[in-house]
Order: sequence, then structure tokens, then C-alpha cells
Amino acid sequence: GVRLRDRALYAVVKTVARMRIPDVVRTLRYHPERFGTPMNEVFQTVMRGPSEWTVGERELFAAYVSKQNQCEF
Repeated sequence: GVRLRDRALYAVVKTVARMRIPDVVRTLRYHPERFGTPMNEVFQTVMRGPSEWTVGERELFAAYVSKQNQCEF
């Protein structure tokens, strides 16, 4: 089910960066019309929309939570 252009992108990134693309990125790109685009809009609103917290603070919170969840992203 992975589109050819995505497979090509994953291969290039793996070759150049010597790492596998994180699963969260793969998930967002798998069916962008059903999941990726709507979720990306939510993420952008949460991380960049109006808030009492700065963008940097929100990024720090996200990084901390990811680390606690043993998530590489």
C-alpha cells in the first residue's frame, strides 16, 4: 500500500541519513487524504496556534513526553 514515490523517498533518506524514516512520518504519509492531512492540521494548530505557551515551550513539552514514552520522534 505504500506509494512508489514514498518508497523512493524512504530509500533516499535511508541511504543519505543512514536511518529509517520514523513510523510517525510513515503513518502520516500512508493515506494522507484519510489520516495524514487531517492529523497534520491538528498538529499544526496545537503546536503553532494561539496559546499562552510559546512555540518553543510546546516543542519542549512534546520532546519531554516523547522521551517519557520512549518515542524516537
